[in-house]
Amino acid sequence: MNIQERMDSINGVIKNIADFIQTHDEVKLDFNEYLRTIGANSKNGVPLQTACFSYILERNLGEELKSIPQLYLENSKGLDKEAKDIVNAIDNSISSVFEIKKVTKTGFDLLNIVNERRYMIISLMKMTSFRGIGAGDYIIARIVNINGDYYLLEISGVLPATKKDDAYRFAVAKIIQNPELVYLDNPEKQKEIEEDVAEIHKKFTEFFDGKNEIITTNKHADDLIGLFNDYAEEGNKADYSQFIVEPEEYKFFNVNEFNNSYDNFLENSLGGFSSHKETYDVGIIYDEELGLYAIPFYGTFNKIFEVKDYTKVVNYDMCIKYFLENDKYSANLIRMVAAKHKNFMEIVNSVLAKNYSQEELLKRYKRRYLNNKIISSTTVLYRSNAFSSTLGIIEDNENKPQIDTTQKIGRNDPCPCGSGKKYKKCCGAGV
Repeated sequence: MNIQERMDSINGVIKNIADFIQTHDEVKLDFNEYLRTIGANSKNGVPLQTACFSYILERNLGEELKSIPQLYLENSKGLDKEAKDIVNAIDNSISSVFEIKKVTKTGFDLLNIVNERRYMIISLMKMTSFRGIGAGDYIIARIVNINGDYYLLEISGVLPATKKDDAYRFAVAKIIQNPELVYLDNPEKQKEIEEDVAEIHKKFTEFFDGKNEIITTNKHADDLIGLFNDYAEEGNKADYSQFIVEPEEYKFFNVNEFNNSYDNFLENSLGGFSSHKETYDVGIIYDEELGLYAIPFYGTFNKIFEVKDYTKVVNYDMCIKYFLENDKYSANLIRMVAAKHKNFMEIVNSVLAKNYSQEELLKRYKRRYLNNKIISSTTVLYRSNAFSSTLGIIEDNENKPQIDTTQKIGRNDPCPCGSGKKYKKCCGAGV
């Protein structure tokens, strides 16, 4: 099959899926509600074609949260192998931020700045549709791998070369939301990160005297993590006991800083836990398989299953639902807590008014983690050039002032370049 025939087949499958979401009795109800919600086809709303594509690629339905391509396969009889392969490829397509290295006659030469891999992409649309987009620009796009060839499914956003900072900030936002994107379709990167996970786990248990989890408050968590990072980087073990402080009361509540908009998410994340006004417990946990986590209210979550009357824990029901519904918390985390508390499922089922087994619970709330290996964003960011660049660790040397290298500079001292960052997070990175 030549390239044009393959392109025709892909476009045909996409059209059939689009017809499916508008004709299937249950799916079309959800699709029409989705259109109303986003204001599709209204004067200032999302164009119908764009909305349709976003729905197909992003929506999950039903108790088992199946994707639209999966539902299409289940409801379509007589599909040949080629069509099934294309549907499955679309279901596993890659959404990322790309730098355009070159515009070709049939597509683009792209650098995926999230997984750091280069791609030659064939466009399913005529290249005249992309006039005004050139080398050096950034695109938010989705690509699909079919039999080793990569095709452009959509471009949902374009940033000019002058908006590099914005492109990288958006890339970091995608990593925090979906850390697996850093090593998706890049086995060398995945191996590198998995080696980090094993190495850092060994250092974590060494530093914290054999423990895999530590509970403290948000006012001390940043210092505790900082001490561990220094040990991991330099091997200097410091006394951390002064930073192990329990909250006055284990309780769950809304933390205003967790509700940040995209515009300032990075600044607030760099501010750390200690900048938050309220005091709450934080669990610093190392999952031997998935890496390092710093989890608000982890102590409270455990406390629910430890006390005689769990209803006395303030907002116990909200806390349980928070840990189940928060997509950043893995199935492994739920298993870890359940393994420590024999009454775990009894209390969870009481709160949910269900009768789940543990595996049924995980299939309902943590399916993404059951189907994929998702290493923690904290761990993945250590190996992300996009994150390093956003922090200013990788900068053009000519933009930095000359520093007196004869001067003794502590790694935790303010950087002499005037950036406002600690030396180890700026000019001293990697030193």
